[in-house]
Amino acid sequence: MISPDLAVDLLAEPKTRALMTCLNEGGEEARIIGGAVRNALIGHAGSDVDIGTTALPDVVIARVRAMGWKAVPTGLSHGTITVVIEGTPFEVTSLREDIATDGRHAEVRFGRDFKVDAARRDFTINALGLDSAGRVHDYFGGLADLEARFVRFIGDPDQRLREDYLRGLRFLRFTATFGENGLDPAGLNAVLRNRQGFAGLSRERIRQEMLKLLIAPRAAEIIAESEAHGLISELCGMPVDVPRMRNMIAREPGANALHRLYALAVPIAGEPGVAAAQRLAASLRLSSREEAVLTGLARLMNLPKGPHLPRHIAFAADDLPHLGLGDARIALILRAIEGSQTQIDLDAVLLALPATAPRFLISGADIMALGVHAGPQLGQALAEVRARWIGAGLPDGKDAQRVFLPLPV
Repeated sequence: MISPDLAVDLLAEPKTRALMTCLNEGGEEARIIGGAVRNALIGHAGSDVDIGTTALPDVVIARVRAMGWKAVPTGLSHGTITVVIEGTPFEVTSLREDIATDGRHAEVRFGRDFKVDAARRDFTINALGLDSAGRVHDYFGGLADLEARFVRFIGDPDQRLREDYLRGLRFLRFTATFGENGLDPAGLNAVLRNRQGFAGLSRERIRQEMLKLLIAPRAAEIIAESEAHGLISELCGMPVDVPRMRNMIAREPGANALHRLYALAVPIAGEPGVAAAQRLAASLRLSSREEAVLTGLARLMNLPKGPHLPRHIAFAADDLPHLGLGDARIALILRAIEGSQTQIDLDAVLLALPATAPRFLISGADIMALGVHAGPQLGQALAEVRARWIGAGLPDGKDAQRVFLPLPV
């Protein structure tokens, strides 16, 4: 159920109320618009407050600075000013309409009509406005769609997509986040008709949308519906395995975006996992840290099977950049999926995963105390001790590890 009272609560915040009062002076009008209103209506955690205003950007700047607040012209050519009040940012944008667009960037002109401004937005649920009196303004059926948990383009979906092809990816993500009945058929068909427009988007923007989609509440369902038409493999730039990702999410609902991406798009069998992870990272322009997580998971997947595998994986994960025990757990789950292990078998394996990664406590000094001199032979001896320790299951404690030391010379 949506609750207008929850939207009104947005106006109770003192900084928001002060900014709205400031912008409403002199015959101008301001409304809270977009995500903050949508989220408040359904009781979701709050998002940043964006405000639309009839005032032109120079008027906004003058009024804000007169109040002693900070005004940052973050998108001045499109009428957007970031107002900072005691550390809290607000995006204030003058009402506008598109004159021309190239599928990603638009030429705009300013106006005073909130409906015209709302018409240029993507989805009905994102075009809601809240005025200073607490009235919710809905020009395109967004309230009904929000009540039904339905994500629908405003007006002609093809036109909305041609204005900005990134909206096709947002359509998938917003449906996975707010929808409960799958993709709107009209919207999906429009995305399929305009899918060539994705090629003009930056890979960084595709990465951003993909990672957000992967952690949405209904990611598995929407990714499966999209991949039925080849959309997800097209966006990733490589084949994907939706059933494997769904299986992994079912076993580990809290898996993060990178874990889900690995399960979705890095092959467990066939092409070497590290190479596939690197290829996926390059395709989506992942950060160096994100690539390290994917390649690290691939290395954990390559560890040989054995009775002490959980401890081996925990040790290896701790030794790899940007990985930890959470990644070790995911690797064990993925290996269970690959080996068709039952949930009972997997639970037993996960129970054997240590709470902290095993530590190798023997040092070169311990070797030298037995009569081995410094030099290549010392390094070789230490490596042999370490290998024996790993082969024995990486026991904890220095006393337990001393049994692997060589006999005194």
